[in-house]
Amino acid sequence: MARTALPGPSGCSWWWWLALSLAAALLPGLPAQLVQVNDTVSGFVGSDVVLHCNFANPLPNVKITQVTWQKATNGTKQNVAIYNPAMGVSVLSPYKERVVFLRPSFTDGTIRLSRLELRDEGVYICEFATFPTGNRESQLNLTILAKPTNHMEGTRKALVAKASTTDKILVATCTSANGKPPSTVSWDTRLRGEAEFQEVRHSNGTVTVVSRYRLVPSREAHQQPLTCVVNYQLDRFTDSLTLNVQYEPEVTIEGFDGNWYLKRMDVKLICKSDANPQATKYQWRLLNGSLPENAEVQNSTLFFKGPVTYSLAGTYVCEATNIIGTRSGQVEVNVTEFPYTPSPTEHGKRAVPGFPTAIVGGAVGGVLLVLAVAGVLFAVFRRRRHTFKGDYSTKKHVYGNGYSKAGIAQHHPPAAQNLQYPEDSDDDKKPGQLGGSSYEEEEEEEEEVGGGSGGKGGAGGGLHPKLDDDAKRPYFTVDEADGRPDGYGNRTLGYQYDPEQLDMAENMVSQNDGSFISKKEWYV
Repeated sequence: MARTALPGPSGCSWWWWLALSLAAALLPGLPAQLVQVNDTVSGFVGSDVVLHCNFANPLPNVKITQVTWQKATNGTKQNVAIYNPAMGVSVLSPYKERVVFLRPSFTDGTIRLSRLELRDEGVYICEFATFPTGNRESQLNLTILAKPTNHMEGTRKALVAKASTTDKILVATCTSANGKPPSTVSWDTRLRGEAEFQEVRHSNGTVTVVSRYRLVPSREAHQQPLTCVVNYQLDRFTDSLTLNVQYEPEVTIEGFDGNWYLKRMDVKLICKSDANPQATKYQWRLLNGSLPENAEVQNSTLFFKGPVTYSLAGTYVCEATNIIGTRSGQVEVNVTEFPYTPSPTEHGKRAVPGFPTAIVGGAVGGVLLVLAVAGVLFAVFRRRRHTFKGDYSTKKHVYGNGYSKAGIAQHHPPAAQNLQYPEDSDDDKKPGQLGGSSYEEEEEEEEEVGGGSGGKGGAGGGLHPKLDDDAKRPYFTVDEADGRPDGYGNRTLGYQYDPEQLDMAENMVSQNDGSFISKKEWYV
């Protein structure tokens, strides 16, 4: 965007300037004389910038005598470079050999400023001296940017992990120095530490940003990366280091596979240690005893020469030592008489690496649990079905209240005195037995007729197997009686009542269909 300035009275008589002002007011179509420059220009230290300046619409009778670049400093103007058609180009200190006019003329005063310095920042004025109209000028702002110098440095002190301390130690420092404007600093890491930031402003306008990262040294922090990230304008800077944390050994013992049996040959135990720096000393001992005679120590390995015996059983302890400290590990060794041989099922499971045994075992267990619950429910329902021997059908029985339940005495009104007796015999004048009717006489007659065919065990005895079974029942329904042979349905049934059965009626529960079941069965 071009910036313009109104002409001033310097360099010409006041009356001539007044005449031009009146002419511009009376003649609005007269083109204005303007000095066009850029509003703002920026550049990095050490780079070059171009400061544009043009004089627009000069009047035919106006003569341009000189083009001057100035810098405004503390309310005063300091000459930078001058172009005079008669005298040539002149550049003043400290801009000598750094400022040149690109196309010097009466209308173009553009210059190039090279090798920018921080002190070059400020307000610059481009001025055209004219005769007889006076001077015309415009100003622009020059901003100097400074890329920071970035670096990261790790601590020179050794980082030692100690269980007894929780103090956070400085592990790295990230610095973004002499930036303008100031940069932003952050950390990229999985470590559980904290960062602190500091800004230092300098007299030349630059800023130095310092960030320090602290943490509690630990075994987990060893070999973890720590990255410093600096963002400046559109630039991104990263630097990383890997922490070196020293810690005492963490000991584990390998070699015992749970299958040390008698006469097994050449077994051994190996002491493994995770330490920084590496462990330099190993010591073996047997807890609550001394090492077996056939035991031989070679650095971190304990060899047992010859066959395995029961004397090898016990708790073995290995101590590993580095410059940080000493720690130990132990293993319980058991000796068996015979080698352990996995079952075919276990062998099959071990044959498939990574087979999800736990998942399969859980699934099988779940299926077995479901089957067990189903079996219990089936048994309960079956028991209830067998226990309840009643009849919920709407068939009426011959006597009683019209409904009865097999196997349980019901409460009936006494009616034994109303039973009919046969007239052919005094001995038979007693309550008739269930199933003891004329049907038996007919059956005996049939047996006599068919006596040569095997009696009751023959064909004659199997004429009415259904009726034989029904004769054992204490009752039959009306519908069943309708389907019996002639004479069978007209017999009179007798039933022996027991006084104790009357008390059982109090323990019965009536059903919706008129039948009764015992309270015990009802609440099952």
